Amino acid sequence: MSDEPSLRDVVASDIPIFYEQQADPEAAAMAAFPPRDEADHFAHLKKILGDPTVFMRTIIFGGEVAGNLVSWATDDGQEIGYWIGRPYWGKGIASAVLPTFVKLVEQRPLHAYVAEHNAASIRVLEKAGFVHSGRTEQHLVYTLR
Repeated sequence: MSDEPSLRDVVASDIPIFYEQQADPEAAAMAAFPPRDEADHFAHLKKILGDPTVFMRTIIFGGEVAGNLVSWATDDGQEIGYWIGRPYWGKGIASAVLPTFVKLVEQRPLHAYVAEHNAASIRVLEKAGFVHSGRTEQHLVYTLR
């Protein structure tokens, strides 16, 4: 097993792990994003994984599913998001894989939304070249051109 995080295609066995990661109350509070219940989560993942305009990868660390990265089209560009399971926080995983992922997504600009109190995610985005470009009611907007 490698200590270096890597990306791979999403497989069916990843989906329950993604559910557990997003259902973690502390993680949901950090992201300022309400968790989906199990049925909604599975329906949402089925929908986005069937959409050819969505690009999603699983993050592997130490042989385990550490989280995921996803990108999708919007009216004003392309959005990007990621979720790291709480046991993997603070290990530099998002900082290691985000630059690789954004190179795989050709569309620009890329927009990311991050909770103002989530200093770790703000640092991850800035390390990957995103710059603060605005705000919504609950999130700061970061953009990569």
